[in-house]
Amino acid sequence: MSFSADDHRYMQQALRLAAAATRRAAPNPGVGCVLVRDGVVIGEGATLQVGGDHAEIQAIKDCHARGLSPAGATAYVTLEPCSHHGRTPPCAERLIAENIGRVVAAMVDPYHEVAGRGIAMLQAAGIPAEAGLLEAEARRVHRGFLSRVTRQRPWVTLKAAATLDGKTALLNGVSKWITSADARRDVHALRAANCAVLTGSGTVLADDPQLTVRDAPCLRQPARVVVDGGLATSPQARIYDTTQAATWLATCVSDEARLAPFRARGVQLLVLPGSNGHVDLPALFAALAGAGINELMVEAGAGLNGALLQAGLVDEAVLYLAPYLVGDAARGLFAWPALQSLDDKLPLDIVDVRQVGCDLRLSLLPRYR
Repeated sequence: MSFSADDHRYMQQALRLAAAATRRAAPNPGVGCVLVRDGVVIGEGATLQVGGDHAEIQAIKDCHARGLSPAGATAYVTLEPCSHHGRTPPCAERLIAENIGRVVAAMVDPYHEVAGRGIAMLQAAGIPAEAGLLEAEARRVHRGFLSRVTRQRPWVTLKAAATLDGKTALLNGVSKWITSADARRDVHALRAANCAVLTGSGTVLADDPQLTVRDAPCLRQPARVVVDGGLATSPQARIYDTTQAATWLATCVSDEARLAPFRARGVQLLVLPGSNGHVDLPALFAALAGAGINELMVEAGAGLNGALLQAGLVDEAVLYLAPYLVGDAARGLFAWPALQSLDDKLPLDIVDVRQVGCDLRLSLLPRYR
């Protein structure tokens, strides 16, 4: 397939719309759509909240609101138009009804009820339709949705903060504050971009965090997920205040008498299999995917961080490094058994480096063997 420079430019515009809509649209993909005729943008739109318009419908409405017709236009859409009846009618049918002249999708939708059928429906109606323009970029924008529907687990971003010598707290547990106020604001923005934030019982016991977004724009508060296999946390912990945001408690304990105080606070309980009092993490992630969680952020201690990395369940790590040293008698980032060979190290690809305030922020992709 061959795409022009203009095709690339308009798809980039659609991808920007998609990125801005991703959190709003979850658990649906935040798709972007741009309508172009004779080199002029005549309509654009992005997916609304669940039950609202998809991107193509928003773009068509925008076109009509400008007093124009979408007939003969090219539709640039970041994900293949849907072909099935869900909460809304099929977008492919609407594009056909509006006499769209051409459809360019960044990628085929892997969701089993679409999976190429949207492109086929358009082609059967005589509309030239193809996919594959800026697909790599689209996969990044839609990575949460794609992870949920193809891997049955969310896209997982692990956030951690440390000194330059890799320490997250002093030996006595003091950790406020490792990083600057600028870095902490950046973390709040990162939380706002995720559907849920996950932590462990150790962090709840040590810090009593809220894990809400308080210092960044936020369309809706992410849910909080506490991993507490043995039910060591108190139901009075601040994270279980569900007037702030929804909270899920993942545990191996099935004793209703022990669970009742959490349930009374409105906490959603996930009683899951486990071993030695530890929750089965793949089972937890499958449950979260089933509940519509596309993107999951982890803010936890060394134990849970290490367990997730060892299990190959972290897709991206965002590491904030503060420019000072505290020495070796302090707490580290990731706990796992001592390695006997450097061949067993976990390599990471650095995909982004930037300064946030006085701190350094690294975005890293683990390369699992």
